[in-house]
Amino acid sequence: MTDHRPALDPAVAELRRAVRPALASHRTVLVALSGGADSLALAAAVAFEAPRAGVRAIAVTVDHDLQPGSAAIAADAANSARGLGLEAIVVGVEVGADGGPEAAARTARYAALRDAATDYSASGVLLGHTLDDQAETVLLGLARGSGATSLAGMAGELDDDEITWMRPLLAVRRESTHAACAAQGLIPWEDPHNSDDSYARVRVRRRVLPVLEAELGPGIADALARTAEQLREDAEAFADMIEETIEDIVEPAEAGIAISVAALAANPAALRNRIIRHVAASEFHVSLTRAQTLEVARLVTDWHGQGPIDLPAFRAHRADGRILFTAR
Repeated sequence: MTDHRPALDPAVAELRRAVRPALASHRTVLVALSGGADSLALAAAVAFEAPRAGVRAIAVTVDHDLQPGSAAIAADAANSARGLGLEAIVVGVEVGADGGPEAAARTARYAALRDAATDYSASGVLLGHTLDDQAETVLLGLARGSGATSLAGMAGELDDDEITWMRPLLAVRRESTHAACAAQGLIPWEDPHNSDDSYARVRVRRRVLPVLEAELGPGIADALARTAEQLREDAEAFADMIEETIEDIVEPAEAGIAISVAALAANPAALRNRIIRHVAASEFHVSLTRAQTLEVARLVTDWHGQGPIDLPAFRAHRADGRILFTAR
């Protein structure tokens, strides 16, 4: 008997293959669904694969209430998810102002997703970031003079407490998510912010990457994504080295901690600077610039009696063969 089933669209197959491994170790997952092509294609792939893996999947649409009609847009996205066979909820959030509109919206969104994961006992949250998003992130990091950790881009998986944040589409091009939606008769929502050139990411997407592709040849986005992957491997190795090193060289001090000058001097500059940044982030919850990091490092490598260095939230100074980090 001849099988006359229609051939599976290549983009749909690609999306399904991408999400399959992400579902393997979970019983309940959430899918972050904005209604755009990336998240809608992700939701469709999860809707197909989750039942076959015995996984409960719930689409979560966050209504940021930042533009007219946002409630209707969120409701449409949830209805699309239900049409795919997923459970779906809409969560409203209040967006603050810290860090600018993009950062504030992201903070509110991730907090809502975390709360939903707790409410539904979900161990994983799937996000729709693609290879193109990764490439844009690396370019923005380059433009800002960020270090290797920032240039490593977004992690494919990140364990945070009892939740695993997953980006199964980081090897998938944006054109594939659009093609997958078209092949399945899904109509994605076009976020007007994605056409607003006042956002740096939009300018990178619409102007910078196309120019690079035109002038340097195709494959720029793939190359940037590969760079992020390689740097992430390096960053993870450094993180392990820092954890091991810090256990041996850090000691408690009044209102802070202290590190042996000799121990810091014995390490290469790359590791020494990362240790300084790690102390600032873990002990005082601040992110040092490169200039600030190097200024602290000079207490080790170029000390000639200079006094304390005042930094956000803490002070660094040298005394008795140690660098003291104390809260201000």
